[in-house]
Order: sequence, then structure tokens, then C-alpha cells
Amino acid sequence: MTLRYHEIAEARHRILNPLTEAKVDLLGEICGLTPGQRVLDLACGKGEMLARWAAAHGVRGVGVDISEVFVPAARSRAEELGVADRVRIERGEAAAFARDLAGDLAGGPGAREEPYDVVACVGATWIGGGLAGTLDLMRPAVRDDGLLVVGEVYWTEEPPAEAVESLRLGPGDCTSLPGTLDRCEEAGYELIEMLLADGDSWDRYAAAQWHTTSDWLRAHPEDPEADEIRRLLTTSRRDHLAYQRRYLGWGVFVLRAQDA
Repeated sequence: MTLRYHEIAEARHRILNPLTEAKVDLLGEICGLTPGQRVLDLACGKGEMLARWAAAHGVRGVGVDISEVFVPAARSRAEELGVADRVRIERGEAAAFARDLAGDLAGGPGAREEPYDVVACVGATWIGGGLAGTLDLMRPAVRDDGLLVVGEVYWTEEPPAEAVESLRLGPGDCTSLPGTLDRCEEAGYELIEMLLADGDSWDRYAAAQWHTTSDWLRAHPEDPEADEIRRLLTTSRRDHLAYQRRYLGWGVFVLRAQDA
């Protein structure tokens, strides 16, 4: 139901996280993208980042997402931006895709696949059970001197127990910004850049979902999912106002192997 809620709540969103369009564009510049480079975007959502990068920088890429709603939207966006010939969107489980890719790459010089210049997972580290596990999934797919781009939440200050419980984050699910740095370094990566969401972009990402979901509930009052969607709307709205906007930050971290 969590996926279904996001498919409804983010129906009007192009970017399925608290980044602005300007920051998505800036992130491409930060990564130093050049024509012909290859990008893999795991759990790509509606594919906005990948499509924009292809249009602005001439990269090629593959996006993978599990949603039956987001994948067609991503393909449509690639068509709209004129990059469908360079952007392939696949529907599937991102972790399984990464593992299959790792197996192909392990075949050596004759392998069907080649490592990517940039591998991204922005705001979906649940695919690997957290940041460390997601970095492990991403590692085989990137060139030795390539970049990992990972979006992750972090605590902006020590949260009270009720905030941790309300936001449904376990003890190891989230840490501070310095703690995030520690986790990256422990995984063998150097943090070379970052972009952080601010309070306004958090609010725009969250509050726009309330409007969209409220409209959906008014249009579908008899839908069998309506009661649960209404409950999730009520919970997410209060969680954001009470805890998320104060205690939870969100950022994108650009990493490179420490020995690259």
C-alpha cells in the first residue's frame, strides 16, 4: 500500500523527492557529465533526472523502477524531451536488476554489459536495506573511477523517541550528516560533493502530495482503497508538520571509491 499511496500522492510530481528542478540540473553539472557517458538510475521513479541529464549533457542511460504507474510516465517524459533513443526505462525490482547486472559484469571482458560512468539511487536506499546495503548493490555496476550518486535522509538534530517512532525509522535507518559520512567511508567511498534539500523544498514535496491525494479521495470516494489512502494522508501530513520538517533532512551525496 505504501507504493500505491505514493503513486497517487505523487501523480502531479515530476521529481519524486525534495529536490528542485534547478538542483537536479546542478547535480548533473556537479557530476561533470559529458556526451556518451552511461548512467544507471536505480528506483528511478518517473525518470526525470535521467531524462533531463540526457537532454542537457548527451548521456545515455537506463532507469529501473518497480511501479506500473511511474515507468510509463518515465518513458513518456523521455519522449517529451526527445531522448527516448538514449534513455531506456525498465520495469523491475531495482535490487534484482543490480544483482543480475553484477553477475553479467563478472563475466569479464566478454561480458554482455559494461560498467556505468555514474550509478544513482536517489531517495530509495530501501532497495538495499539501508545506505550500506545499497552502496554494496551499486558498487559492481560503476566503473573504477566512476561516481555513485545516492539520496538519503539524515537527522538534523537528535530526535525524540516519538519522532523516530512516528517517522517509522529504526535505530540504524538514519543517522546524522557526520554519521552519513562515516557510513560512506566505512563502505570504501570518499564523499566529494553533496546537495541538500532545504525546508521549502521539503514542504513543497510533502504539501503538494496532500493536495493531490485529497483530490483523488474526492474523486474516488467509493474506491476500496479510499479508507487506507485517507489514513495514510492524515498520518503523513501530521508526521511532516510535527517531526519531519524539523528533525529529518534529505540530501544527495556524490561518492567516489577511496582508491580511485
